[in-house]
Amino acid sequence: MQSKAATVAEYLAQLPPDRREALEKVRAVILKNLDKDYEEGMAYGMIGYAVPHRVYPAGYHCDPKQPLPFAGLASQKGHMSLYMMCLYGNAEHEAWFRKAWEKTGKKLDMGKACIRFKKVDDLALDVIGEAIARVPAKKYIAACEAALEGRGGGAGKPAKKAAKKAAKKATPKKKAGKK
Repeated sequence: MQSKAATVAEYLAQLPPDRREALEKVRAVILKNLDKDYEEGMAYGMIGYAVPHRVYPAGYHCDPKQPLPFAGLASQKGHMSLYMMCLYGNAEHEAWFRKAWEKTGKKLDMGKACIRFKKVDDLALDVIGEAIARVPAKKYIAACEAALEGRGGGAGKPAKKAAKKAAKKATPKKKAGKK
């Protein structure tokens, strides 16, 4: 469920007490371990953590007007979610994360980057904190740029490059011999 809240405080105030308490605990772990070059704010109807344009002017490759998203924290209809983009597409970091989580004995309910939980006790907060701390903004930016390069885009220019490529494909070719 996306919130229309304009601030993190407003978002948290709109939650039922049990969910607010759970998200506040996860938020505290994130903030304690977050590199100084990330910023907290509202994004996509949830609490978001991103590399701001002042640090990475290119922004998010899908929408350069948006800062580069790093993590998110949300209250959904049937659960709460922690989105950790630093795990998505980074096999080494994800493998470390899963192994560290497994050692805690807690069940991990995770998709590609989304960790779902019903109560804060379901989470390995120390592992989450370390996972956040292991990825300072400069390292995250480098990983995102490398991923974009690997699929034909470039940092700061994937949208232009993709648009150019699409326009080239869409332009009808002239038939040989006809003038």
